[in-house]
Amino acid sequence: MTRTIRQYAWFFAFVAPALLVFLIFIVIPMLGGMSYSFTNWNGLARSYKFVGFVNYIEAFKDKEFIRSLMFSFKYVFLMVVLQNGIALLLALLIESRKRAKGLFRTIFFMPNLISMIIGAFMWTFIFTKLLPELAEQAAFSFLDQAWTSDPKVSFYSILIVSLWQGVGYMMIIYIAGLQGVPQDIKEAARIDGANGWQMLRSVTLPMIMHTVTICLFLTLNSAFNSFDVIFGLTGGGPARKTEVVSLNIFQEAFNYNYRFGYANAKAMILFLIILVITIVQVRVMKRREIEA
Repeated sequence: MTRTIRQYAWFFAFVAPALLVFLIFIVIPMLGGMSYSFTNWNGLARSYKFVGFVNYIEAFKDKEFIRSLMFSFKYVFLMVVLQNGIALLLALLIESRKRAKGLFRTIFFMPNLISMIIGAFMWTFIFTKLLPELAEQAAFSFLDQAWTSDPKVSFYSILIVSLWQGVGYMMIIYIAGLQGVPQDIKEAARIDGANGWQMLRSVTLPMIMHTVTICLFLTLNSAFNSFDVIFGLTGGGPARKTEVVSLNIFQEAFNYNYRFGYANAKAMILFLIILVITIVQVRVMKRREIEA
């Protein structure tokens, strides 16, 4: 056995377990869902009929599905902007400190260690019990809101909880990117008289553009696939006003009509939307990396 063949053999030996898990839990279920999306399967019957693109056509005529899709786009846009903006700001502030960096990293990262379902129940208690009591005792009337039952307010409660849980993770990635910026370049910019904003715009951001690409990719995908925070906080209510696409798919498959074929068609539509947006985002950001 030559050295090259031995190296490839070791490579596949280490990759094989992860690849096997990926095939079993990701690829095979995805292919199964794709095939079921063209049927009228109800999730239980052994027999089902092939219906072609009927499920897909019905999905685009489904007003609740379209509404959940529009709500998802709104949620994703704000999450991508706010989560990355806040995470980058926190990363810059923490890295600018000389002491207690590790403490602040831990504090802001800790919510990411909590299950989002548990976090949603915690925040439900805060929104429904703690804030109204605080508003009554401390005369902060603006806190006395129907945080989870008013469609106009519940969206912001979802954003608050999602940001609380996700900002810390993105912050850690941005901190890693900031630590990779060469100090000599920063010193040269300071000697040339660059102020803080000029340093950020002309030195720091171009040097961490690859990190921005990764964070945008992760935020985009996690926001589109968001389910647990909304399920635990509002359940898609009131009157399905805060229902994202993933929750709409879940309800279609398990709560309303047990139409697994139809639900899989919706899931494939969501997958294609995420795929197209992700490809565009990565290509645009990669171009920005080259320009930077």
